[in-house]
Formats: sequence, C-alpha cells, structure tokens
Amino acid sequence: MVTNMKNTVFGFKRLLGRKYSDPHVQKELKHFPFKVEQMPDGGIGIRVNYLGEDNVFSPEQITAMLFTKLKEIAAIALQTQINDCVISVPSYFTNAERNALLNAASISGLNVLRLMNETTATALTYGIYKQDLPAPEEKPRNVVFVDFGHSSLQVAACAFNKGKLRVLATANDPQCGGRDIDMALADYFCQDFVTRLKLDARKNQRAFLRLLQEVEKLKKQMSANSTRLPLNIECFMEERDVSGDLQRSQMEQICAETFTRIERTLRAILHNAKLRPEEIHSVEVVGGSTRIPAVKSLIEQVFGKPASTTLNQDEAVARGCALQCAMLSPAVRVREFAITDVQPYAVRLAWDATRGEDGDMEVFPAFHSAPFSKMLTFYRKEPFSVSAYYSDQVPCPDSFIGQWHIRDIQPTAEGESQKVKLKVRVNIHGIITVASASLVEKKQDAAQNESIEMENANDNAQNQDAPMDTSGSAQDQQQNGPDSQEVRDEEMKGEPQQKQSWTQRVGQWFSGDKSKDKSKKVIVKTIELPIDAQTHGFSQQELNSYMEQEGKMQAQDRQEKERADARNALEEYVYELRGKLCAGAALHDFVPDEQRARLVAHLDQLEQWLYDEGEDQNRQVYSDKLTELKTEGEPIKQRRLEYELRPGALDDFALAIQLTNKAIDLYKAGDAKYSHLGEADIQKVVETSKNALNWLESARQALAHAPRHLPPPHTTHQIRQERQNFESIVNPILNKPKPKEKTPPPANPTAGDGQPDAPPSSEQSQNQEQMDVE
Repeated sequence: MVTNMKNTVFGFKRLLGRKYSDPHVQKELKHFPFKVEQMPDGGIGIRVNYLGEDNVFSPEQITAMLFTKLKEIAAIALQTQINDCVISVPSYFTNAERNALLNAASISGLNVLRLMNETTATALTYGIYKQDLPAPEEKPRNVVFVDFGHSSLQVAACAFNKGKLRVLATANDPQCGGRDIDMALADYFCQDFVTRLKLDARKNQRAFLRLLQEVEKLKKQMSANSTRLPLNIECFMEERDVSGDLQRSQMEQICAETFTRIERTLRAILHNAKLRPEEIHSVEVVGGSTRIPAVKSLIEQVFGKPASTTLNQDEAVARGCALQCAMLSPAVRVREFAITDVQPYAVRLAWDATRGEDGDMEVFPAFHSAPFSKMLTFYRKEPFSVSAYYSDQVPCPDSFIGQWHIRDIQPTAEGESQKVKLKVRVNIHGIITVASASLVEKKQDAAQNESIEMENANDNAQNQDAPMDTSGSAQDQQQNGPDSQEVRDEEMKGEPQQKQSWTQRVGQWFSGDKSKDKSKKVIVKTIELPIDAQTHGFSQQELNSYMEQEGKMQAQDRQEKERADARNALEEYVYELRGKLCAGAALHDFVPDEQRARLVAHLDQLEQWLYDEGEDQNRQVYSDKLTELKTEGEPIKQRRLEYELRPGALDDFALAIQLTNKAIDLYKAGDAKYSHLGEADIQKVVETSKNALNWLESARQALAHAPRHLPPPHTTHQIRQERQNFESIVNPILNKPKPKEKTPPPANPTAGDGQPDAPPSSEQSQNQEQMDVE
C-alpha cells in the first residue's frame, strides 16, 4: 500500500452492492488513494493499471479476484481442488450486498453453500464445543457476542441449548470501527504537526498513510500501557522527522464520540433481544478492537459482567464458517447442531391492490427467524406483480429488495378469479425472494374423495422445507372473495369438505346417506407459474461476461508468472556462472583464459540487456537465451563435476582390485573358503585382476597430466563401467558355492541274525538330536 499506493485496492467490501451516489460510498471515498469513478448505470468503477493498461473493475470483480487467490491458497494447502465454500458476511448486509457477494463468488468459480452472518459463525464456534449447555427442555443459556473490528461493530444475543443455537436479535453500527479511532488520533497529530512544525500531513497522501500506520501501532501499545508513549516517524515530509507522544486517557477523550456510539449499540441489543443484564450468562468478544480497555470497560458497564475472551479473536468467524461447511457437506461427519438465524430488518410486501385492498403488508417483522417461508394466497384473473422492500431503516439509502411478476394467469371458464399461491422466502443466504408461484385449479368430477386428501398431502410436502407462520391477524385468516388475498398457515386452509374424517364418510356410506351424491367431488390441480424477477445483482449474461474476463486474467497471470520465472532463471544463471568464473572460484581453472574472458564479457552484456530492453520480453526470448548460454556454461560445469567425482571412482576400482588380490592370496594359502575352486578359475581371476590394475594405473597417469580446461581422457562413467566389467568376471568365480557333500546310505534296521538292533543309549540319542539340529 505504501510503495504502490494508487494501484493497490482495499476496503472494497464496503462498496459491494451500492451505487456511486450512495452517501456511505462518498464517505468511504475519502479514505481511498486509488481512483473510483461512476459507471454509466450509476454503479461503482475502480480504475487500476493492469499489465500496463488502464482497466475499470466493479467491486464484485475485485472481490472475485480476492476469492480466486484464496481459492488457490486453499487448494495448495489441502492438496485438492476447492469448489464449495461458506462465506461470512456482516449481519447488517442487505439483499443487494448479499447478492453482490454471491455474484463475486460465481465469477471466481466458487459454489457458495451458505452466506453466514459473522456473529452467527462466532456463536457456532462457541456453542458446538460446549459440553455443559442446558438440555432442550430447560431454560436456554443467553450469550452476547460483541464483534468490534476495523470498520464495523456487530452485536448479537443468542440462546443456547444442547445441540441448538437460536439467534435472538442483533444490533449493528456499520460506521463504527477501530479505524475511526485511528482517524481521530491521526487528526490529533496532524493538528499538532501543523501547530509545532508547520507540516500538514493531509496534503500528502503517502505521509498521511504512514501516519495512520504509526498511530495504529500506538493504539495497540496503549492497550497494554497507561503511561505516556512516544510516536516517531523518520523522513515524514519534506525530509523532516516528526515526533509526538500520547497517553491512554488522552486517547479516550479524543475518541469520546466513538465510545458513545459503541455504548449505544451495546444497549440496543438488550432492547432488541428483550433481555435484562442479569439474564445474560456471559459476553464473548472477538475482533481486534475489543482489546481496547475502554471498550472492555463499556461492556462491563452495560452488561454488568466482564468481557470473556474464550474465543480466538482472529479466527472465530472463519472457524464457524468451516464448521458450517462441514455440516453442509455429505462427506464430513460433524456433531448435530441446529442453527436458527434472524432476518435483521422488517420486510414488507406490496402488490396491485383491487376492490379496496390495502395492497401492502409486513410479511417478515424485524428479527424474524431465518431461513423461513410463508405462503400467500391471491385471487386473480390476470398476471400481477409483487414488490418487496425494507420497512425499517437500513444502512443503505435504497430500501427496494425486488419485484416479481407472476405470468400466465387467466380467469376460469366462468370468468371468475383463480387461486394463486406465492411462497415468499428468506433463504439460507439471508436473501428475500419469491421462491415459487402456483395456480390452484379445482374441477368437479365423480372421482373418489381421496383426491382432496392428496391435495393436502401435496401442500404439506411443498412446505416441509420451512416452518409456516401461524401468527397472522384475524383479517389475514379470512377469505375476502374473488380478487382478494390472504396470508395463512397451510394447516388452516382446508375446504369444509376436507375436514370430514374418513370415519364419518364410512358411516354415511353404511347408513345409506345419499347427500354426498348431490354434489360432485372436487379434483385439485396445481400448476407452477413462471416468474419474472427483477432484483439486485448481475444478469446471467453479465455474469458470463465477467467470468470469461476473469478466466482471461487468470490465464494472463499464469503467462506472466511463467515469463517472470523464465526471466529470473536467466538472471540467476548469469549471476551464478559469472561468479564461479572469477579468479579463485570453482570454475576458474576449467575454462581456457580466452574463452573465460569472452564468456564473462557475454554475461555482462546479458545483464545489461536484462535491465534495459530485455526488461519486458516474452517467455520464449528468455528461454532461448538461457538455452544458448547453457550450451557453453554446462560443459564447464560438467568438467568441474567430473574432476570432483573421478577420485572416488578411481578409489572404488582400486578397492575392488585389492579385495580380489586378497582372495587370490587366501586361495594360495589353502583357505577352506576357496578350496573348491579349480586352478583354471583362479588363473582367470589372476589375469583379469592384472589387466584391470594395468588399466587403472595408465588411467591415473593420463588423468594426472591432463589439463583441467580440456575434456578428460577418462570420464567417471568410463571408470565405473570398467569396474563393473571387472566385477562381473571375478565375482561369479570367487562367490561360487561349495558342492554339497554326499550323505551315507541309512544303516540296515536288522542285524545279520535277523534280530533288530538294540535301541540306542540315552547319550547316543542326545548326540543324534544335536547332529540333526546342526
């Protein structure tokens, strides 16, 4: 960030899913040294220099680049391909921001199993390892999690039972983080430098960035020390050094506004979760900024208990995501642990109102359970649209969520309205959507009554993926006739004839009650309706285009890496070879003086070329020059290697000859080991050993007088080959096994007089056994 400040992108997570005109974006732009501009569609474009050209990327594309790198790191660490993942998001993210994050993951080729709120991931990390949680039927344990990081504050209240986690409520301040403390301290020192030294750091981006880094270090030191601490920056501006000092009490006064916002958020969680401080078991803290003593003091002041540091402050969120990913994977076995999250904002639904209808209602109140589905029943004659928006204040100026147009609706043959069911869902990613729309047709027929019961079974089957809301008002629970709507539980939606039990129908049949024949039976048919969705995020065509662009950039990265590796290999070879050709170096004596001078001059030219016109060449150019250089340098290295390896090969050959001559001497001395060998065999060994010794002596003489800079008369390979030939002749002879001795025939079991031999004595028996063993 310091060396390539205007071309290093950071903080783009806070730009996802937003427009350039967003006040939040305009505030963030003040912190960015890189160029950010408005796109034709009102979006955000980040201008960077890539491969020598100016390029404009969206925050989603930049995020996809980060995901690609993380994916590569994980694949190398795990030695396997990465496809599925769980990604954490701040709990205050809206639909637009969550869709943008999913788009970024799609561009990078990741399949997101779940977007998980950071506070929920932290709670999972805490709860899944706890063995002392209360039983499901007992009163739950309430724990508050405070995540105070670099740029935001998130607080969540959770209820724990054994094997179960339920988020009660959340409270957030997206604009309050550790960086606000850094900015306040930087402003203080800026004013101090202007007053004392007449240096304004705000006029120099690089100087101000260095100041931010130094005050962040000072802030961390003040967390452990209450004494006055110094700040020193060398060559800060205009080649001048600056210094200052600060105490923790001064820092708390300077950042009083930030601490007030923290206290307000901490008290908000008690109100949102409807909890009293005495009902809270503990307060767990994560995030680097929770180490500040003033923050810990505020937590103890609001909740009446000290902050607990059970969790790893840096890894808790990532560990929770990993656990959730393992739960969602069929290949990993994890302890069963149910997670119920919340939708932090109230969601309202609006539609085309007819016949005096309101046309607007709150479908999901704030802190409603998620994931969750609700069924809405409409009576319509023609296609209609449904829109969703946030009814509460959200950290985004645009409260619009999406609009869904339901098509292919026509009136019945009698011209009446048809029943249309809409499933509105908060999915596992925390995104509000109209999941499905179906048309319910009822036709009279003489079929059996069981067809109606099948309708109930089908309806229930369709809604097994999520619980139903049964808390609707009385007005919601009654039908208003054609062109009306209702929100109700599926279990309360049966027709009057559906409530007749099987026992009652059988009784009527046996009693001869013919009233059922007066009305035709009803067949219910459900038809899925097409939906045109208009929500935040890229279209499939845009996604495909961005994915193709990302693929091209990845290919360019690989090519650039190969080019850089080829250039580095050439540069490394130039330095290595030139260093070994110097006087007294390893290769100095193995090359003629004339060739050495010419080669060193060539290496100097190559070095100059690498830093001049060869700075940016294709990979093939570097590879060709390296190959050309190796044709001259490798023979020199080979001569040096031969010189080092030859003495060992000669000694090994000499040792083999010496051992053979020793075996010949033992034979001549009458050693029993070689007594079975014939005279012709020994004579062959003697002659072979004599010839080998003569060749070895002549080779030693030739090598001793051969110049080092010329190819040797005998190579190491030749010496080893001669030794192998020698051993292949003498070893089979010297190692020839002795012939087996002939065993005497067994003694006759009967004596000459026809009587059996006497049994052997005990001493003879023992001797016989001993002989057998031997």
